[in-house]
Amino acid sequence: MEISAAGRLEVRITTADVGKRVSVRRLSEPGVAGEKFTDTVGVLTSWTDGVLLITRKSGECVRVAESTLVAGKVVPSAPARRRGPATSYEELARVAARAWRPVESERLGGWELRAAGGFTRRANSVLPLGDPGLPLDEALTAVRRWYGERGLPAYVQTATGAEGTQELLCAELERRDWVREVTAEVWTGGLAPVADLAEGAGVVLSREADEAWLARYRRKGVSDVALRVLGSGPSVWFATVPGAGTTCTTGTTDATDATDATDAPAAIGRCVVDGRWASFAAVEVDPARRRRGLATAVMAALARRALDEGASAAWLQVETDNAAARALYARMGFTVHHAYHHYREPGDAGTL
Repeated sequence: MEISAAGRLEVRITTADVGKRVSVRRLSEPGVAGEKFTDTVGVLTSWTDGVLLITRKSGECVRVAESTLVAGKVVPSAPARRRGPATSYEELARVAARAWRPVESERLGGWELRAAGGFTRRANSVLPLGDPGLPLDEALTAVRRWYGERGLPAYVQTATGAEGTQELLCAELERRDWVREVTAEVWTGGLAPVADLAEGAGVVLSREADEAWLARYRRKGVSDVALRVLGSGPSVWFATVPGAGTTCTTGTTDATDATDATDAPAAIGRCVVDGRWASFAAVEVDPARRRRGLATAVMAALARRALDEGASAAWLQVETDNAAARALYARMGFTVHHAYHHYREPGDAGTL
C-alpha cells in the first residue's frame, strides 16, 4: 500500500488508471469497531458511480465502494513466469484456435466468429483478438445476429491473468449482463519431460478417432461435424490404450498393428502438433482403471511423437475444479499461464 511521508495510507489511484493493474485496501466492515481490511490486486476495469470494479487474475470481478477505500496504488504487471516456455497470450490463443477448428467462421475486424453445429463452446464462440472494427454494442449485436441465424446461443471467449488478456472486455460484457458460464485454465510446460515419464507400453497411435477411441470419449453421440473438429489441426494424433477385449503388441504402435477394440479402451488422448507446440486434450481413463499410470502413458507416447515432429513445448486446458487432473499436470511440470472464460449472451436459455 502507498504510505505517505507522514506514515499515513493514501489512495493514489484515480479514474484515469482504468485498465491498469492496481492494489487496493478497503474497509471490510465500515463503521464497525476494530476495523478490518481487505486487500485486492487486479486490473481496474471500471470506476463509475462511486464503485470500482477490479478483475483478478482468476477472472473474478470484485466490486469496491469508493467510500471504503483506505489505500490504493498502481502496481507493475505481474512478473514474467520463470517456469515453462516463454510465450504470449496471443500466441497461445492462436495456437489453441488452430488445434480446434470450427466448420464455419467469419471475421468481424479482429474478432473471429466460429461455429460447429453446437459441438463445444470453443468451436462455437467468438475469439476476440483485436478490435472488431465497430463500437462494442454494435459488434455484440452483430455477434448475436450471426449465431442466431445458425440456431446457436452467442458466446464470447475471453482470457484473464496474463499480459495482453481481456479483463476490460470481461467487465464490459458483465456490465451488459452477459453470463460467464465456464472458467478453465491454460497450462504450459516443456515437452521432453513429459516424454520421459513412461514407456507407453500398449499405447496405440492413429491419425483418426476410430470407433474404439470414440467409445471412451466423454461426449457421446459424436456427429460428423464433431469428427471434423476432432480431426482438425496441423498434425493430429489420437492415442488409445485398448480395453480388455483388445490385444496389441508391447510398446507404442501404429493403429494398423493392433486388433480393433471390441470394448471401450482403458484410456485415450489427443495431441495436435503445431510448430514448436504440442497440445494435449481428451485424456480420459476408464474409472475402473485409474491410478495405474495410464494417463501418463498416453501423454508420454503422444509427447514422443510430437518431439519426433519437432515440437518442444506443450500446452493443455484444465477446468479449475478438476483437482485430480491439476495434480497430475503439476507433477509433469506444467504451470498456469492464463485463465479463459466463456460468456453467454443475456436472455438466452440455450447452452452448449
